[in-house]
Amino acid sequence: MSSSPTGHRQALIFAAGLGERMRPLTDTTPKPLLQVGGKPLIVWHLEKLAAIGVRDVVVNVSWLADRFAPALGDGSRWGLRLHWSHEGAPPLETGGGMLHALRLLDDAPFIAVNGDIWSDFDFARLPADPDGDAHLVLVDNPAHNPSGDFALDGDRVRSDGARKLTFSGIGVYRPALLHDWRSIVGDAPGVDADPPRFKLAPLLRAAMTRERVTGEHYVGRWTDVGTPERLAELDAALPDG
Repeated sequence: MSSSPTGHRQALIFAAGLGERMRPLTDTTPKPLLQVGGKPLIVWHLEKLAAIGVRDVVVNVSWLADRFAPALGDGSRWGLRLHWSHEGAPPLETGGGMLHALRLLDDAPFIAVNGDIWSDFDFARLPADPDGDAHLVLVDNPAHNPSGDFALDGDRVRSDGARKLTFSGIGVYRPALLHDWRSIVGDAPGVDADPPRFKLAPLLRAAMTRERVTGEHYVGRWTDVGTPERLAELDAALPDG
């Protein structure tokens, strides 16, 4: 598919995690700023987002939040405008982080990507106007997640199924996915914090029961950079710079 602009104007990068499994590397550097192929993980995302016409990128930050702006600037080197969604400590999880970031996004669908993954997936493939509240990119199950996360039934994503795949950390979301978050999440720990802290998965599963989540299976290169070993393997596999 062409890598020409897709209509997406905005994106969210999840970069607030503690990176506990990556220590000691993340004692002084947040995981999305760790380098592979001669540049930080998050820069791979920023370059790809800029290439498809995205202009505003919200980055949610918590652990070592003050390291991001000096490393990335205001985004202008990529033709982007970076906006920081400061979560404080502890991080707000994926659902709370997305909810907290909505104030920096408009009402249009937005791309969201985990700051600690790497993939050669072309963001131009993502639908600008998803048929539902979310569109998820699923990949084959890696060794560290053998049972997968969700199942793909045609173009619909299900909570369960005969063959489960792993969520890649790449998706498109409508703000409406968050509208009834409290009734779905219930009394889970963290929901009464200010700002609230909760996971995104329950909201996605609720939307799946309403046929509101589409998806696709990507079979190209993808790495969840969750350990120093996987970081080193990825770095060795990528051409430097």
